[in-house]
Amino acid sequence: MSFREGHYFSIEENTFTNEYKSIDFSQIPVKKLSEIWRETLENGMHGICFSLYQDGQKPGDIITPEQVERRIQILKPYTKWIRSFSCIEGNEHIPRIAHQNGMQTLVGAWLGDDLELNEKEIGSLIALAKEGCVDIAAVGNEVMYRGDLTEEQLIAYIHRVKEALPNIPVGYVDAYYEFSHRPRITEACDVILTNCYPYWEGCPIEYSLYHMQSMFGSAKYAGQGKRVIITETGWPSEGGSLKGAIASEENAMRYFIETQSWAKQNDIEVFYFSSFDESWKVGAEGDVGAYWGLWDKEEHLKF
Repeated sequence: MSFREGHYFSIEENTFTNEYKSIDFSQIPVKKLSEIWRETLENGMHGICFSLYQDGQKPGDIITPEQVERRIQILKPYTKWIRSFSCIEGNEHIPRIAHQNGMQTLVGAWLGDDLELNEKEIGSLIALAKEGCVDIAAVGNEVMYRGDLTEEQLIAYIHRVKEALPNIPVGYVDAYYEFSHRPRITEACDVILTNCYPYWEGCPIEYSLYHMQSMFGSAKYAGQGKRVIITETGWPSEGGSLKGAIASEENAMRYFIETQSWAKQNDIEVFYFSSFDESWKVGAEGDVGAYWGLWDKEEHLKF
């Protein structure tokens, strides 16, 4: 996930409301906040995005089943679902090991402008599903945002996977507004898989939950009755700021508590981003990219 130029915080557009009793964080000291954060985590999440890479590793490195198993065991007490982003280079171990541990999986095929690699991803996604390791299939992640493929190419991949896997929900992951802007892609999906990041739109923490609800509402409206899942949302614990959005431990704890409480009260499926800090995610995202985990890069629980 990276900064989306031109999409800044606006509390007024597409406002989506649900029953939720907000917490007055101004009256809570940091020590008490960390206790509430820990209690919220121990109460369990619907889902979490799986961070594959240890410090010093990056996409393209081949990851062992043992490394995946270790991290699955860390996450297992806290979540029902695991989301993966690719089906090659060791990522294929994630849904297999998650299923072996009684967890459900949202499995993604990573698509880009390398058509040969895309074939490997799609083939591996279909094979994993036929093994019984895939509960929801995601064909591509933010492909339209990056401009790696045309709509026609992406839709062809989606239909190909749907034909191969008629009994598994198939969707595409992108920012909430893409499903309004690209109705042909939305129509092709069985399920709407939306990324919702108030931080990347410069939203102050005080309004972040309301803005995320608005994002979800936009995707829900575009889906016209289809199942909508928030596939990514989160807040970084350090690394800087973007307009009114400030990365800090306090804000990261607050955002996690509020989103989890809202989602549970309203039965909304959310995959939190992310499980572990990953050092390779600097670059385009700046320093903040390395600090989205609930666990740090050494696999220690934060806060």
